[in-house]
Amino acid sequence: MSELLIELFSEEIPSNLQINARKQLEKLLKENLSSSNLKPKTVEIFSTPTRLTIYITGLPKIIKIHSTEIKGPKVGVPEDVINNYAKSKNLNRNDLLEKKTEKGNFYFAKIKGREINTETELAKLIPLALKDISWKKSMKWSDFELNWGRPLISILAIFNEKLLKFKFAHLETVNFTMLETDDQIKQIKVKTFDDYANLLRKYNIVLDHNKRSEYILKKIISICKKKSCKEIINQSLLTEVSNLVDKPNIITATFNKSYLELPKEIIRSTLQTHQRYFTLIDLKDRMLNEFIIVANNKDEKKLIKTGNERVVEARLSDANFFWNRDKSYNLIKQINKLKKIVFYENLGTVYDKTQRLRKMAYFISDQLNINKEKLEIASSVSKSDLASDLVSEFPELQGEMGKHFALNQGFEQDVSNAISEHYLPIGNSSIIPKKPISYSLSILDKLDNLVGFYLINEKPTSSKDPFALRRSAIGLLRTIIENNLVIKISDLIDYFIRIYLEQGVEEKNKHLKKELVSFLRERMKNIFKEKRIRTDIIEASISSHSNDNFLELYKKTLIMNKFISKELGRNAVSTYKRASNILEQEKPLSKDGPDAVLFKEEEEKELFERINVIRKAFTIKEDRKNYEEHLKLLSDTKLSTDKFFEKVKVNDDNSDLKNNRLELLQILCSTFNTFVDFSKLEGS
Repeated sequence: MSELLIELFSEEIPSNLQINARKQLEKLLKENLSSSNLKPKTVEIFSTPTRLTIYITGLPKIIKIHSTEIKGPKVGVPEDVINNYAKSKNLNRNDLLEKKTEKGNFYFAKIKGREINTETELAKLIPLALKDISWKKSMKWSDFELNWGRPLISILAIFNEKLLKFKFAHLETVNFTMLETDDQIKQIKVKTFDDYANLLRKYNIVLDHNKRSEYILKKIISICKKKSCKEIINQSLLTEVSNLVDKPNIITATFNKSYLELPKEIIRSTLQTHQRYFTLIDLKDRMLNEFIIVANNKDEKKLIKTGNERVVEARLSDANFFWNRDKSYNLIKQINKLKKIVFYENLGTVYDKTQRLRKMAYFISDQLNINKEKLEIASSVSKSDLASDLVSEFPELQGEMGKHFALNQGFEQDVSNAISEHYLPIGNSSIIPKKPISYSLSILDKLDNLVGFYLINEKPTSSKDPFALRRSAIGLLRTIIENNLVIKISDLIDYFIRIYLEQGVEEKNKHLKKELVSFLRERMKNIFKEKRIRTDIIEASISSHSNDNFLELYKKTLIMNKFISKELGRNAVSTYKRASNILEQEKPLSKDGPDAVLFKEEEEKELFERINVIRKAFTIKEDRKNYEEHLKLLSDTKLSTDKFFEKVKVNDDNSDLKNNRLELLQILCSTFNTFVDFSKLEGS
């Protein structure tokens, strides 16, 4: 068995592009190898800022292709189709065989057994895999046609200890790797992966990105223990810096203690977001004036440490200046400055948005029974920090700075928190706001985005969502569900539309409300899938949901999923199926419901009474509903239906009795379907 080593040496590729390239390359190579009857033992992809390395083991020297017959087009199709099929198999039209199958007569291509040199096949399939990498951002350079993450300099390709010759774009493969030493680039030949790995190790290069990450993490944890700090590691930052270096060196540096008077968020943003350093937090949750640098070289002369400390000093000095100035600006007076900040071209300014939120506070506070005045204040100043220089310099701190400005100016704690927390959740699994003023403002903010963009017909498509409306919708729904809120979304949509029109926004979508509620239902599917709800249960719940009570939809679906395989669920499903099977064969003449006067048997009366009990239970107020009890009511109906089918002849000779009994079964099924659409359930 042979091994294959490929190294793509380039200018430094950003972290996220490396990650995507590794994933794609592994997938593409496995697919291409499989299509060529190559089954490697291992396929490994490594990367450093300048190297994308492929290491494949267990490849045979010769690929043996056994003779086989491949089914082609059906006899009788146009001649062009047949000729194209023959051509694709490197055969003449007359070489195709005609054979009879269970599905008719088909043409077959007989492929003769043969042997292919693996080296020849690799020289074909590797360039194809490289060509198919889709870069989120790519570059062209010089007068070359190649698009790559960053300019590609050379391609090392070794198969079975020999140069594997192929051409990719303007580059021909070589048998050497490139190493930088004292500002010079050396070309050093290698024959095997072990040669290659040992050579990199000699120059302190850690090829495996996972090992770099483990090394960095271990060093950071060691520093945290020595300094009695919490081991709080930003995983996304760890991943990023692991891909930014290939010779990791951990350095501890400091900044002036006076900057610790700044809000933690400013220091964290300066160090982590802008400079990619790790902050240190002691066991009392206090930030230290020390930070950790992951450098790409040793720092024997302390030049890296000193240089980075100077950068941090400059950035924190600027942040301190902005903080001291901006915190003195009255948030309410800042509202007028929002008139100069465009929200979106056809939806007005950020000022217009805050006015919509302020007016909507009146409506939602009635629905949720919360303090109207506090919500109006929070809505009015929710975006005021966008006018500050600090947020202009650190845009990721919007909301957080508003909270600190508000607290500094004497606003109440829950109002101040709402300015920060109304942006939550920021992802599908991130935390949601839990306090009334915060979650109310969060709901309004997200619904304002949804209504606005749907109003001007800027809706997401299957492939594009430039305004992150799916994320807004899921955040809105999670906030409602996880806070156990019953909200009349349709009413809020109507109020928003009215305010938008009052502000002069042109209505380009007359079906906004219907489309938006439908869009929200579709997003509920995402939430259910995250919770591993069965697909048939999701469909049953969504299709039966005709109102805008998403909390009800959520609770019903979870209860159905919990009990579908238990007696409670099995009884309910079997009861429905038994009745619906009869109705599939014969429908009642009308849908007015059964006439109690025509009930001749006690079992008919008992079933009818049972249905009425269920219907009454389903109509109680939302805060008193218990969906497990509702499912139990449906499940317990099995006793009544079993007796009904045992004692009552549905297809009675008397047409009036027959139709009345069919109508009884009809309302039984429709009652079940107000819980979920039982016709879509597959049972246990």
